[in-house]
Amino acid sequence: MNQIHVVQAGTVPYAEALEWQRELAEDRIAGRLSHDVLLLLEHPPVVTLGRNSHTAHLLQPAGIEVFEVERGGDVTFHGPGQLVGYPILDLRAYKQDLHWYLRTLEQALIEALGILGIPAERNPGFTGVWTGGRGKKIASIGIHVKQWVTWHGFALNVTTDLTHFDRIVPCGIPGVVMTSIDRERGRGKGEGLWEASVGAVVKGFETAFGVDPILKNGPGDSLRLSAVHVRAHA
Repeated sequence: MNQIHVVQAGTVPYAEALEWQRELAEDRIAGRLSHDVLLLLEHPPVVTLGRNSHTAHLLQPAGIEVFEVERGGDVTFHGPGQLVGYPILDLRAYKQDLHWYLRTLEQALIEALGILGIPAERNPGFTGVWTGGRGKKIASIGIHVKQWVTWHGFALNVTTDLTHFDRIVPCGIPGVVMTSIDRERGRGKGEGLWEASVGAVVKGFETAFGVDPILKNGPGDSLRLSAVHVRAHA
């Protein structure tokens, strides 16, 4: 069974997280990092544009950072209350198939949402995870793979302020309705919801990918952990 070290990093500016995951991926490719890593974190408000993005899908760019990145997909929003996961996986130890990887990421989140009491499913023709009879999107996915090592990943809305999605056409899907765990549970921003969501996602990865998760809470300076630091402490 493959081990995956799960690092809970708190709130990390997008540029730092991007550099961090790129470093980890390069170390995984070069063999300097001997295990897979799952970074779990939040970002300050930011919009990212994937390789397939269209400028017209960014409706309100003023007042927010915008990054063009190498992941697949269109435009998405990241912000507080959104659980962002960056799996750094060597797919040679799983299955060298990008379609399989995307579907397994979706399955991990479907499993997690099931643990939280939210029925979720795929929506044929679209990447991501949906609920409410495919009427609402609760998680977005965009990946990049180099020499079978992954980075970028998923964004699961936990207590996200969904009005931020008015800035964009989410994932380039006109008329899509975004939702969150908080909204679907209908219980308000209850204490412990974030922790429960993290735990459910870790369990979802364990089930879907068949991995042994090793939980590694970062030290006080975890926001700026370098790849070398992760090798030493993760």
